Amino acid sequence: MTDVLYLIACAAGPTQHIDDGVRAAQADGWDVCLILTPSAARWWEPRMQELVELTGHPVRSQYKLPWERDALPKASAMLVAPTSCTTLNKWGAGISDTLAIGLPSEAVHMGVPVVVMPYFNRAQGAQPAVARSVAMLREQGVLVLDGPDGYQSHPPKQGDPKLFPWARALAGVRRQISVTPPPR
Repeated sequence: MTDVLYLIACAAGPTQHIDDGVRAAQADGWDVCLILTPSAARWWEPRMQELVELTGHPVRSQYKLPWERDALPKASAMLVAPTSCTTLNKWGAGISDTLAIGLPSEAVHMGVPVVVMPYFNRAQGAQPAVARSVAMLREQGVLVLDGPDGYQSHPPKQGDPKLFPWARALAGVRRQISVTPPPR
């Protein structure tokens, strides 16, 4: 049986190339289910079928209706990457108004290993809410890959979304799996 990775991507630069992240995770042995924020889904609207074919699963961006069955297999782990400043701060404040935040915010308290790797510039990262959000997520057991251990923020208008460190993010997922207690 193959482990299932929920790759959850926000409207941050590297999501333009989320297919690279999917392929990297597949090469690492994962069955990848892709969840996008509503804004990120808009970026891929004209080419969404490519992502469906690449993953072999529906790409989700909205909560399902109460009478609908889950369209995706159960997650073995979740990687929220790239994570925007907005999503990080909403999640850190406990606001789960999108499926992309709701899934990992619940999963971490159900024993699912959850990793987040941000992608935003230094000016955004300097906002005091960012440090508070990172601390809140870490307190809950989320592995936040930032700085030298993950993504180092770039100067404003100088990031290169093609250089997002997918291998480092996936290594973080494997590391988090080894330290996360079994589901309760």
